[in-house]
Amino acid sequence: QVCKRKCSEVQRCTPCKQPRCAFAAPDGGLENGGGGEAASNSETGHCHLPLCPLPSSSSSSASSSSSPADGCCGLGLHADLPHRTENTLFFPSQVLSHLTVKERCLCASLVCKYWRDLCLDFQFWKQIDLSGLQQVNDDLLVKIASRRQNVTEINISDCRAVHDHGVCSLASQCPGLQKYTAYRCKQLGDISLCALATHCPLLVKVHVGNQDKLTDAALKKLGEHCSELKDIHLGQCYGISDDGIMALARGCPKLQRLYLQENKMVTDQSVRAVAEHCPELQFVGFMGCPVTSQGVIHLTALRNLSVLDLRHISELNNETVMEVVRKCRNLSSLNLCLNWSINDRCVEIIAKEGRSLKELYLVSCKITDHALIAIGQYSSTIETVDAGWCKDITDQGATQIAQSSKSLRYLGLMRCDKVNEETVERLVVQYPHIVFSTVMQDCKRTLERAYQMGWSPNTSNTS
Repeated sequence: QVCKRKCSEVQRCTPCKQPRCAFAAPDGGLENGGGGEAASNSETGHCHLPLCPLPSSSSSSASSSSSPADGCCGLGLHADLPHRTENTLFFPSQVLSHLTVKERCLCASLVCKYWRDLCLDFQFWKQIDLSGLQQVNDDLLVKIASRRQNVTEINISDCRAVHDHGVCSLASQCPGLQKYTAYRCKQLGDISLCALATHCPLLVKVHVGNQDKLTDAALKKLGEHCSELKDIHLGQCYGISDDGIMALARGCPKLQRLYLQENKMVTDQSVRAVAEHCPELQFVGFMGCPVTSQGVIHLTALRNLSVLDLRHISELNNETVMEVVRKCRNLSSLNLCLNWSINDRCVEIIAKEGRSLKELYLVSCKITDHALIAIGQYSSTIETVDAGWCKDITDQGATQIAQSSKSLRYLGLMRCDKVNEETVERLVVQYPHIVFSTVMQDCKRTLERAYQMGWSPNTSNTS
């Protein structure tokens, strides 16, 4: 399964043992002590299966005219190839590329010297994920920056020992950095993000959620230097206001994803600015921000909008939501949870007008069975509906949406107390293609997964 290339005329021979990390030598033998074993195999009638060369972009046409014997399956090594290093690296590189930094450093590098050297190769240090590793500190980032200037992506989320100094050193040495993620690094502030904006103009992704010390100064630097920025997450950065968001919007016209959450100083001015200056926006989230319908209505100008998160918007009316659904024809996911103003009429219009809509989240909205019945009757695209904590949903609504909807695949009924569990059990049997989410059903699925993974009540600890 290492190489899927097929061969119609594979030479038959008896397999022979080879050293674990041996590679072909120019004379046809094996280095790392493989020569003696190869000789003994030849005396006993065993032969080495000729190993196939690797395809390359420069030799694609030549490979098509090669003989069948040249296409046999192997480990990507060939005894007669002059470029031995390229072909030797092929198979281990494919394996190591799927490992995390921790797995490469603590496991794969201990296999042998050859694999250790491979683990230090620059190609494996372009994307670095250090999230959650408490041993990571400024000194480590300084070492990475001094030795690996080709870093394009780094994740230091939950690394509490990293401070502005370490991130600044990384930014100054890695001008090609494109993706930066640092969730819940409350010790970081404007200094680190300003350094990234100044030294890394190719940034396309910045996720810095839950950083209390960030202010508008950092966002202004991003807008000034990072015109290629496409994805930014600023949730729970409480020091950010309209001034920063507007400066960011003016300087980053290619922005496609913007997520804000509980940013209490972000108002309708920010919504209007991003709608006006960032026409390519596809994902927008303003959960818990003090925006109103007067700001949300400007999102109708975003023709590419596909995901909209409007959870917990205190002043959001039904007419605004309906107009957004009418104008944004590519909208595929709409989250209206925790909006008590959303009613049955609004959901009915959403079902009728949302021609591309696949996900609709209505947790704790003021809806009844009529909303679910309308979804089943008018929508042929909605696959996911979550109506959890809607106290007026009954057996009738759950049953009729399951019966009439041809596209439904998930129905959330968590804490819909007027829906009987016996009804849900019957629906599970009648419509096995739909996942019904209730407290009991979720518990059953959790237990099933535990049993599949080998868990047994008899082997569990009494504690």
